[in-house]
Amino acid sequence: MDAPKWLAERFEEQRPRLRAVAYRVLGSLSEAEDAVQEAWLRLSGTAYGEVDDLGAWLTTVVARISLNMLRSRKNRSETHVPEPIIDRADGTSPEHGALLANTIGLALLVVLETLAPAERVAFVLHDIFGMPFEAIAPIVERTPEAARQLASRARRRVQARHATPDADVEIQGSVVDAFRAAAQDGDFHRLVAVLDPEVVLRADGGAMAGASEIRGAEQVARRAQSFSRAGLLRRPALVNGAPGIVCILDGKPFSVMAFTVRGGKIAEIDVLRDPERIRRLDLTALDG
Repeated sequence: MDAPKWLAERFEEQRPRLRAVAYRVLGSLSEAEDAVQEAWLRLSGTAYGEVDDLGAWLTTVVARISLNMLRSRKNRSETHVPEPIIDRADGTSPEHGALLANTIGLALLVVLETLAPAERVAFVLHDIFGMPFEAIAPIVERTPEAARQLASRARRRVQARHATPDADVEIQGSVVDAFRAAAQDGDFHRLVAVLDPEVVLRADGGAMAGASEIRGAEQVARRAQSFSRAGLLRRPALVNGAPGIVCILDGKPFSVMAFTVRGGKIAEIDVLRDPERIRRLDLTALDG
């Protein structure tokens, strides 16, 4: 086998992991793909024969590229909703399953959006992918001990936001189904019944509508009730591997709703309503 073909095959073997790393750091599939493609360009122009561990080398390169992309972003609101991964309600596709391994619910990505770039990279590489701080340190341009502190600060932020949902996906699904039915009927009391009293709803409407946040079961129920007569079709779906809803208006995707269920109640709702970003989502899994 000639060297370029061998190298391309080795890179394709690493692609799922590289996409997973970049998606967790960036919260965007399109940006993750750009980071992975840039890593391929760098590899193809490198004396790769001198690379001892190709997987580790590529992970480092993708992490550095992703960190630079994070740093180049304009400041985002804490209510910014990352780009979700959508699947049919009856199961995740093999490709998305590989991407979502190690559990990366949308609620966790929302918390990661609030971290400083170096904190986010240190946390993702260590806590999710198990990289040692000695390997993370040069990526974030810190000493190993400083990299450890970055990850520790990030971990405290994540734990403080309680981003981990109930483990039973069937219970999650039944709670979200109950919310969907109550929202469709505009039934205020049924909506309140499935919401945690301290529920928070974050909505990202993009450049035109902006971002918003609502807290409290009654306030969130009123918001959901107000859309009951809007002609929305609420389709069950998996959003980052957890039960969610894709709303359709006039035959076109209108919004994506991700839910965090804790203690049998909906504790968080993250809504992406940005028309530009909705258009970029891959919703082909919902066809058929």
